[in-house]
Amino acid sequence: MDLVTEVYELTGRYPKEEMYGITNQLRRAAVSVPSNIAEGAARGSLNERRRFCEIAKSSLVEIDTQLQISKKLGYFPSEGNSELTEEINHLFAKLSKMIERIK
Repeated sequence: MDLVTEVYELTGRYPKEEMYGITNQLRRAAVSVPSNIAEGAARGSLNERRRFCEIAKSSLVEIDTQLQISKKLGYFPSEGNSELTEEINHLFAKLSKMIERIK
């Protein structure tokens, strides 16, 4: 959930013309991570749980890519990158471990 908050705070500083572009895309991907984890936890089969964790992991990769694009466009300063990148990497590692345990 912290990732969602951080992404919303960051994208709140993006140019207004990006509201329906990268801002919307980043926010949707960020919300997708905990949403898919929750939905997977509610599923009965291990295969479904694993599938939803993989979707959440893919959303993290999407966020990382969009942040790289944001940096190139000058929306996201490099010095503000470390905490958010650490959070993404931490969540990616946790999801990878969960997926491995389910297999």
